[in-house]
Parts: sequence; structure tokens; C-alpha cells
Amino acid sequence: MILDTNALSAFIDGDPGVGAVLRRETRAAIPVIVLGEFRYGVAASRHRAAYEAWLDRHLPDFEVLDVTGDTSVVYAAVRVALKRAGQPIPANDAWIAALALQHALPILSRDEHFDVVRGLRRRAW
Repeated sequence: MILDTNALSAFIDGDPGVGAVLRRETRAAIPVIVLGEFRYGVAASRHRAAYEAWLDRHLPDFEVLDVTGDTSVVYAAVRVALKRAGQPIPANDAWIAALALQHALPILSRDEHFDVVRGLRRRAW
């Protein structure tokens, strides 16, 4: 299971729904793109120290998925298909979708725009 930025934030903030989903999974991953978006979001947060401390303690419990040359092939295919269908999604979400497809993992997200990515399985909480 891949977490998007909102799912990661909700999990860190103690959302029981996210925790319940993750407890049933054998693999929990955070795309490096999500990690960057999260760190950017907390950079100016008044809770920055607490979020960074959480990451220091718990990030090793997750697999961090890096973008590779293989990911770029999937990313390009996703963006082309969505453009042709007239259903583009944000570029960072296309990278996240590409990593989910590359690793054959579902994505935990409330963002319904992931549903237009062919072959991508999205779960909400």
C-alpha cells in the first residue's frame, strides 16, 4: 500500500481509519514525492518539530520508493494516456501513480482523480 500526502498526514495525526487500513497490509510505502510534499508542508508549521520527530522515529517502518528510470517510463505512459483522455491529474500525483503501478501496489488516498489512472487501485479510509 502506498500512502499519498493526505493519507500520511492523517496517519501521523492519528486518524484511526488510516491506521486500520495499514494494519491489514503487508507492505507500506511512501513515495519520495510524498515525503517531499509532506516535508514542504510542515516546513512552516507550528508543529514542525513534532512532525519531524515522528518522521525520525517512524520513517524506517516504511519503504521509501524512489523514482528510477523505470518509473519515468510508467510516468510518461500515465501522463500521455490521461492527456489523450482529457483527464490530466497534477504532475506529482502522476509520479505517485507511476510508482504505485510500477510496484503493483494500491494507493491509499481520498483523491478521486487517481481513479482515472488505468490499472491503479485506490483505497480510501
